[in-house]
Amino acid sequence: MLESNKDSLKLDAMKRIIALIAKGKNASELFPAVVKNVASKNIELKKLVYVYLVRYAEEQQDLALLSISTFQRALKDPNQLIRASALRVLSSIRVPIIVPIMMLAIKEAASDMSPYVRKTSAHAIQKLYSLDPDQKEHLIEVIDKLLKDKSTLVAGSVVMAFEEVCPDRIDLIHKNYRKLCNLLVDVEEWGQVVIISMLTRYARTQFTSPWKEFDENSETAFYESDEKKTKNGDENKSYVMDPDHRLLLRNTKPLLQSRNTAVVVSVAQLYWHLAPKHEVGVITKSLVRLLRSHREVQYVVLQNIATMSIQRKGMFEPYMKSFYVRSTDATHIKSLKLEILTSLANEANISTILREFQTYVKSQDKQFAAGTIQAIGRCATNISEVTDTCLQGLVLLLSNRDETVVAESVVVIKKLLQTQPTQHSDIIKHMAKLFDNIAVPMARASILWLMGEYCERVPQIAPDVLRKMAKSFTSEEDIVKLQTVNLAAKLYLTNSKQTKLLTQYILNLGKYDQNYDIRDRTRFIRQLIVPNEKSGALGKYARRILLAPKPAPVLESTYKDRDRYQLGTLSHTINTKASGYLELSDWPAVAPDQSVRNVEVIEPVRINLLLPVPAHHPGPTPRVAMANSDILIHEAESDEEKSSSQSSEESDKSSSQSEKSSSESDSEQKTKKPQKKTVKDRYHTIMKYSTLPVLYLWSRRAVTRFCPEEVPVSLSLFSLCILTPCPLSCAALLLQVSGPAFVPEKSHDLLHRMTGKGLSAQYQFPRQPCLYQPTMVSVQISLTNTSDHPLEQIHIGDRSPTGLNMHCFNTIEGLVGLSSCLSISTKEDQFSVSIQPAVGELFLPVTMTEQDFHKEQGKLSYSSATITMAAENTISQPISRQVATVANLGVVPSGQDNIHRFAGKTASSGAVVLVTVELRGESTALITINTEKSVMGPMLLRDLKRALAQA
Repeated sequence: MLESNKDSLKLDAMKRIIALIAKGKNASELFPAVVKNVASKNIELKKLVYVYLVRYAEEQQDLALLSISTFQRALKDPNQLIRASALRVLSSIRVPIIVPIMMLAIKEAASDMSPYVRKTSAHAIQKLYSLDPDQKEHLIEVIDKLLKDKSTLVAGSVVMAFEEVCPDRIDLIHKNYRKLCNLLVDVEEWGQVVIISMLTRYARTQFTSPWKEFDENSETAFYESDEKKTKNGDENKSYVMDPDHRLLLRNTKPLLQSRNTAVVVSVAQLYWHLAPKHEVGVITKSLVRLLRSHREVQYVVLQNIATMSIQRKGMFEPYMKSFYVRSTDATHIKSLKLEILTSLANEANISTILREFQTYVKSQDKQFAAGTIQAIGRCATNISEVTDTCLQGLVLLLSNRDETVVAESVVVIKKLLQTQPTQHSDIIKHMAKLFDNIAVPMARASILWLMGEYCERVPQIAPDVLRKMAKSFTSEEDIVKLQTVNLAAKLYLTNSKQTKLLTQYILNLGKYDQNYDIRDRTRFIRQLIVPNEKSGALGKYARRILLAPKPAPVLESTYKDRDRYQLGTLSHTINTKASGYLELSDWPAVAPDQSVRNVEVIEPVRINLLLPVPAHHPGPTPRVAMANSDILIHEAESDEEKSSSQSSEESDKSSSQSEKSSSESDSEQKTKKPQKKTVKDRYHTIMKYSTLPVLYLWSRRAVTRFCPEEVPVSLSLFSLCILTPCPLSCAALLLQVSGPAFVPEKSHDLLHRMTGKGLSAQYQFPRQPCLYQPTMVSVQISLTNTSDHPLEQIHIGDRSPTGLNMHCFNTIEGLVGLSSCLSISTKEDQFSVSIQPAVGELFLPVTMTEQDFHKEQGKLSYSSATITMAAENTISQPISRQVATVANLGVVPSGQDNIHRFAGKTASSGAVVLVTVELRGESTALITINTEKSVMGPMLLRDLKRALAQA
């Protein structure tokens, strides 16, 4: 089916293959047949082919390499899914030889108009970095660019790439910190997890600790004099949270209601590590809510709660019933709930918790029952009021039929008896009576240790226990043998008459034991307690060594020290530092400069143009009409103007007469009748009488003629203004436009006299502001009649150029042998012509300081190239002249002799264009173009390279 000529059969085949992959089947053998269809014109088939290729490109690297040119072409596909899929396939080919191709593809995709493709480029960054870590610096540049992306689809992916490639480059986050905080609520769930984790680490390095203790209600602080100083000489000030710190806490709080468990846990750990102590309680309900989820989720959440409950019991005490163990819970869930209940135990609720524990001890789950006994021991240690009650309950458990319960009880009782050994000799005697019935090695060893440690309190029982152990010594476990040797040594020192022979017998047995630990211990004990000629001075201290008082053991939670790892991480879960774990830094003593996060935010302009006119305004009232989002400027015409016939006559005057000085025109207005004003005059009239600053935005459809019907022009020179349909950038409008540094004199042929049947036309760019629209580019056209007969009705044809908006010159009624677009028409003929402006002629020069240049440069993407310059172009003046020849840009003052900077903006959209020429060596230079226009940048770079390389 894949070899068929019908797309329907191929599409059906691909659907079946994808279904096989979804079921876990291996379809890699079909790779050669599938990859042939990668260039199919059927979009649906193409999508399925790329889904397959993404899955098997890494396994079939050799075959994928053969189609790499096809993947490169697909990066230019009009469909965003195809472009993204092609990049995914390209980055899945793990062959170092294509690293340059991958790097180029990632850079292009990072500037793609589709946020989905930009998101895919962020994913590809991690793959390329794992393939070739040497590309780190180049990838950091792409990451820096993508971090500035305002799309919520891109944010999570680029932060993940940041965490993988350069997590230590905190400086990249400064300018984007507030944007990430504000976008967080709209990012996809897994992106939220990554961003929250990154922002947690960022906050720990940029803000001071909110956990500082201070008492705002203290009377001393209230009545204290302002002049009173602390010992260090500083004023005693209370903690004030940084606004950016508060912004992070405020914007993450709503995510506690997320349906995604990972998001909730991430926000919880952020509050735990960053929020003031009195605000951490907001995470409690959300964490308890997660306990209704699957056991895997419960396990992770309970681990975090277990760590939190040790330090702040009050957070979870109201929800104690949520941690009661259920019969359906898994063993590891039960153990975690036991840990939490034990941590929450206090004098007020201990009776309730112990009643729960009595039920848990009877559980059929032996491991859980043993854990409950340990929990009872912890409660008895931590709360002295219930120590005796717990001991009595544990002693009752010694009669249990279950050996595991008895053994665990003995171990816990042993630890509890060490806290109050003088008061519980009866318990030791009771345990000695049960010794024969206890078979668990750890329990037997614990009883032997108690007998030896407190042998002076049970002088009649301890020797008898040693006698029994001497009989069964050879059959006991190693741990029991070691405690038997210790018991024999201690009894030898305290009751030598009764136990001397037993001790020697046990030491002889231990001397030949198979375990070398027991043999070594036996030899050491013999030399220590049995005096002989070879004994050293150590024997004098045998009693002090073996019978030294020992501190009581502390029963602590296994989660006590887990807070050294960041909550919610794999390292916290496994209690070991995992690969790739990034530790949280300590709070800085002094907060770093917060101005690094200040970003100049340009708000979108909303225009409601209503021009108030002062009462003394003598002329007609100007008005602004808005229709279909186009802004049309009109001026109310008086009745005299409407009836005046002089306006049309005056409009035929030459351009030289229309360009009189403003002083002359003002004086003439007092004597002459009102005349119809030009577009330029109308524009100035509105600006003159408006009391508020007015910003004129021209939308894509703002092409309607707002000029008068007749525009005065000369017979030799005609103006044509062209506007490309690009959205206007509000940021660029704030830049002040300057005059052109250079006006090229070269003209270009528009219509040859042979083709035009005697009518020839040439055009050039005067680099002057267009009178009709400031967002248009002026084109000067020279028309010449080279024939021997008049040419009538010369005008622009009806066909409008695709993608351009145009303000045309009026029809020329006749052109008689004088040197006086798109389609130029005469009365008899029509000629198709085209204007092909150089990209540099579409710019307007702007004035800018070097500081503003660097600020704008950091916001824009770039393209650069290193060239070998002509010898004549290696000094300042020729460089400026050559750049001005190529592009209508303004010169930016530079404090460095080897760096020349130029700035401008596109006339149509106002997009900023920055050019840097950096001299390196005698004849080498680096040209860098910064602009958001991905097409214009490379074109301008090409023209500049050609101009600077030529003499």
